[in-house]
Amino acid sequence: MSSSPEAPDRFERTAGRMAAHQDSRAGELADKVRTFVAPRGDEHALDVGTGAGALALALAPLVLDVVGVDRVPALLELARERAAGADNVEFVQGDATALPFPDFTFDLAGTLRTLHHVHRPELVVAELTRATRLGGRVLVVDQIAPVDPLEAFELDRFERARDPGHERLLPDLDMRHLFEANRLVLIRDRQELEQRDLDCYLDLAGCEGDSKEQVRGLAPHGPEAVTATVAWYLLERR
Repeated sequence: MSSSPEAPDRFERTAGRMAAHQDSRAGELADKVRTFVAPRGDEHALDVGTGAGALALALAPLVLDVVGVDRVPALLELARERAAGADNVEFVQGDATALPFPDFTFDLAGTLRTLHHVHRPELVVAELTRATRLGGRVLVVDQIAPVDPLEAFELDRFERARDPGHERLLPDLDMRHLFEANRLVLIRDRQELEQRDLDCYLDLAGCEGDSKEQVRGLAPHGPEAVTATVAWYLLERR
């Protein structure tokens, strides 16, 4: 979803790896979405920056129907393959900062691990809000930056070297300011720590050869693992 010219190419090259990683975590994600979002079952849902369809497929059994949007055709094809047999899921090509839907179209709109790939994440949050009906809900899940500015700088430097499509991790406070600016009222939130094996994490981004060793040296938590803080926010549009 990044505006960086390298991002679509990287996503094209690593689409298969990303989809396999998604498959390995599909059950865990589905359980988290079910308990955190708790859909009623009658929602028209939207997944922005769907990639290979992770959030859309987690939502599909829980809502009336769901549309997944992404800019990368190769990822959309993988999403359609994974949705085979699910007649309430549709995937379309589109830009998260200019969604191809009228105002107030959806009851539930979400984005999973997308904002840090976007040069202007405030536009994505604004579009999620615009496309959601009054009283509808918005789900935002993303890795967030440490509170300490130096730690945040070092982490972004590592993530950008690993993946040129990475823009910036937002801290929790910036996330909340974006929500307030769009009159989104927090229903609930949570943060969880993810321990990521460094080799697998680098491979997932297509970081190989000499570049892999250089990026390994930038890892803020040592050469074996990366610790990430992932925040979940469920909000109501007022």
